Amino acid sequence: MRWIGIDPGLRTTGFGVIDVDGQKLTYVASGTIESGDPAKGLPERLGTLYAGVKEVLETYLPEAAAIEEVFLNVNPRSTLMLGQARGAVIAALVSENLSVAEYSALRVKQSIVGTGRATKPQVQEMVKRLLRLSRAPGTDAADALGVAICAAHHAQVPKVTTTVLASKKRSRSLS
Repeated sequence: MRWIGIDPGLRTTGFGVIDVDGQKLTYVASGTIESGDPAKGLPERLGTLYAGVKEVLETYLPEAAAIEEVFLNVNPRSTLMLGQARGAVIAALVSENLSVAEYSALRVKQSIVGTGRATKPQVQEMVKRLLRLSRAPGTDAADALGVAICAAHHAQVPKVTTTVLASKKRSRSLS
């Protein structure tokens, strides 16, 4: 299954695409989408993010998507603008009929590094190791790849649980 992870931002939105085959994770692509000059109007910048995400989707054809949730910032205006950027990204994802999973930054860090207080360099290093990359991706791309890896791990949990429960039922009925 091919996942795209998104780390939304108004200036820079990170994306990461991975293939998942059982427990095997394979790096496909990652990068950033820049919304352009902050002097431009907000609608134009949101349109740029939307178009950039659509281009990435058309290029890599993911089957599912995951995005980092917005955290409350000290500055309400910044939080609101980030929410609008996230909305433009989600609109692009659902316009391609993708299911979209949402994960908090804490949950992503716990899934990748093992602690919700991990630093950006720690996330970058673990993403590098998990995907067997020759060098660590940039911070926005690493965060997006982390979101995709988190989603891939959590998407497998129900399947594993269902398989284990089914095998236990079969072994009980054979007894």
